[in-house]
Amino acid sequence: MRLGEFRTMILKRQYFSVHIKRNLAYPWFIYGACFHCVFCFYNPRLTLKQDDAQLVYNRNYSHTVLFHQEGSNSLFVGGINNVLHFDVDSRQIVENFTLNPNLRCGESSCENVVTIIERFQDYTFVCGTNGNQPKCWKLFPRESNHSTEDIEGIGFSPYTCSQNSLSLVADGDLYVAAPLYSDGTLLQFRRKAGRTNVWMYDQWVSEPTFISSFLAKNKNDPLNEKIYVLFREKNSDTSPEADPWISRVARVCKVDEGGPKQLLQNIWTSFLKARLVCGIPRESLYFNRLQDVFIQHADDWRDSRVYALFSSSWNSTAVCIYSLAELDFVFENSTFKGYSEAIPTPRPGACVKQSNSIPISTLQIIKDHPEMKEWIHPIQKDTPFFTSNKNFTKIAVDRVQASDESIYSVLLLATDNGVILKILEDGSKAFIISETHLCNGSAPVHSMKLDSEKRKLFVGYPGQISVLDLQRCQDYNASCEECVLSRDPYCAWTEQGCTSQTKGGIQNIADGLTKICKKKSGGRFTRDVQQASTAPLRIQLSVPTGIPFYLSCPVNSNHATYKWEHDQKSIPCEQTQSECLLLIPAMTADLHGNYKCTSHELDYTKTLFEYQHIPF
Repeated sequence: MRLGEFRTMILKRQYFSVHIKRNLAYPWFIYGACFHCVFCFYNPRLTLKQDDAQLVYNRNYSHTVLFHQEGSNSLFVGGINNVLHFDVDSRQIVENFTLNPNLRCGESSCENVVTIIERFQDYTFVCGTNGNQPKCWKLFPRESNHSTEDIEGIGFSPYTCSQNSLSLVADGDLYVAAPLYSDGTLLQFRRKAGRTNVWMYDQWVSEPTFISSFLAKNKNDPLNEKIYVLFREKNSDTSPEADPWISRVARVCKVDEGGPKQLLQNIWTSFLKARLVCGIPRESLYFNRLQDVFIQHADDWRDSRVYALFSSSWNSTAVCIYSLAELDFVFENSTFKGYSEAIPTPRPGACVKQSNSIPISTLQIIKDHPEMKEWIHPIQKDTPFFTSNKNFTKIAVDRVQASDESIYSVLLLATDNGVILKILEDGSKAFIISETHLCNGSAPVHSMKLDSEKRKLFVGYPGQISVLDLQRCQDYNASCEECVLSRDPYCAWTEQGCTSQTKGGIQNIADGLTKICKKKSGGRFTRDVQQASTAPLRIQLSVPTGIPFYLSCPVNSNHATYKWEHDQKSIPCEQTQSECLLLIPAMTADLHGNYKCTSHELDYTKTLFEYQHIPF
C-alpha cells in the first residue's frame, strides 16, 4: 500500500471510532456500521456499462409511468399530459396521446402528471393529476373508430405525483389506492370499477404508503381467490428506539362485495392485515420500510413467492423472500391482535358467496381487530436473503431454465441512480453475476418493467427508457471457462461461443467450476478463435535505469485474485477497481526480464498480460 493511501485509511479509522463513541445512544447506527463490513462480501463478479439500447423521447419528465404486457411489442410511457406508445422492436413512437389539450397552467402545480396506465376492458385506461383535479381517460388505438373519452378521476389518481397511488386490474375489476382529498388524506385500497365498489374502513391503516397488489389465482377454488396488498404504515409504537414505519401485507377476498346495511356496507368484510418481517430476529434488527415488491406466480398459488425490497433507518437495503402458502397460513390460523374471546364461525376473513350475509359477530372482529397477532416471516428466517449499503429502489425477478432443465431465479435490483444488479438465487445464498451501469449512472430511476418472454428489462428515466438485454452472453465470450465462471443461467458455451441458446450447452450454475469444459470429448464445443481470444497479450518494453514505471493489466472479474510473476517470484497487485498494477520505484538491472499478470478464480488460472523488459 502506498503511503498516501495508508494515511487515508488511518484517518478513516480514527474518524470511524470517534463517530461511534459519540453516538452510542443510537443502537441502529452501530448496527449500520457493522453491516457496512458485512456488505463487503456482496461484490458483483463483473462491472459493466450500457449506453445504447434506448427508447428516447426527448422530454425531461420529472415523473414517468410504464405499462407493458408480457411478450407485447407495445410499451406505454406516461409523462406530463402525454402518453407515448412505443414499438419496442423498432424503438419508434407509434402514437402520441395528448390527454387534456385545453389544460392551461399558470402555476407548476397545474401539471397533468400521468399516475396510472392499465389495460382495462377494450381500452387503455389512463389517469392523471390534471392540475389538482384528477381525471381519467379511455384511450383507443388510432385505427379504431373510438375517440378519447374522459371521466372523473377522484379516487383513481392522486392530486399530485408526490402523493401515493396504486392500481391493479384483475379478472375484469379495477382496484386502486389514491387519496380522496387534495391534502392526501383518506388514502384507501378500493375496488373502483367492474363489480360493486368496495372500500376500506378508515381506522384500518394509519398514513399508509401502498407498494404493490396482486391476485392469487386458484383455478380449483375460485371462491377463495384473494387480493393481496403490500404497504407500509405509520408505527403505533412511538418510543425513541422504534422505527416510525412498519411494513404490512393485507388480503381481501375477490368475491367480497361488502357487508349488510347494519355493518360494513360497501366496505371490505374480509380485510385482514399482518406485519411483514425482514431482518435478523436474534439481534432485534429489522428492515421496516417496504420499498418495492415482485410476485413470482406459480401454477399452484401456494408455490408462489413474494420478493420484497426493504430499506432501513441506517440507509441500507435488504431483500426477503416469502412463501405465499406460509403467508396465507398466518391469516388462516393466527389469533387476532387485541381480541381474546372465542373466534366465531365463519372465521373472520373467510370468503363467502354472499358477503352481506356474514354474521355481525364475525364482521365486528373484522372492523375492530383486523390485525393478526402472529408476524409473517420470510422463508429464510434468520437473516435476509440479500443485504447492501446501496440504495436499491426497484426489484424484478425472472425464472430461467438452464441447460440441465433446472429452473433458476434471477433477481434484478435497481438503484436510484441507474445501476442494475443481476443476482442468482443460489439456494439461500446470493451470487451477484454483474452490476450494469445504465444512462451514465446519473439519472433517477422512475419505473421498471420486466418482460420475461423477451428477456428484456425496461428501465424508465427522465427523457428515455433504457432496455437491458438480460442475455448479455457476449460479456463471457472469451472462452468456455469464462462462460461457465459467470454462473449466468441465461448463457451457455456452444459451438457458437457463449450464447443464449442454452439447450445442450455447457453450464455449471451450481458452483461455477470450469472442469466441465474439459469433459466434452472430441472437441465438440471448441472454436477456431478460442485460442486467439484467450491468449495473453505480449508486450516488449525497454526502460532506462533509474526511471520509475508501472505495469498494468485489466481486472475483469471482481471475484478473481490477481498477481504478478517475475523471476519465479509472486508479487501482489496494487489493485484499483479496473486495473492490477505493478509499481516499480526505479528500474535496475535485476528487474529486467519477463513479467506475467495472472488471475485465479475457483479452479481456473489465466495469464492476462505478459511484458518483457529488455535493457535500454
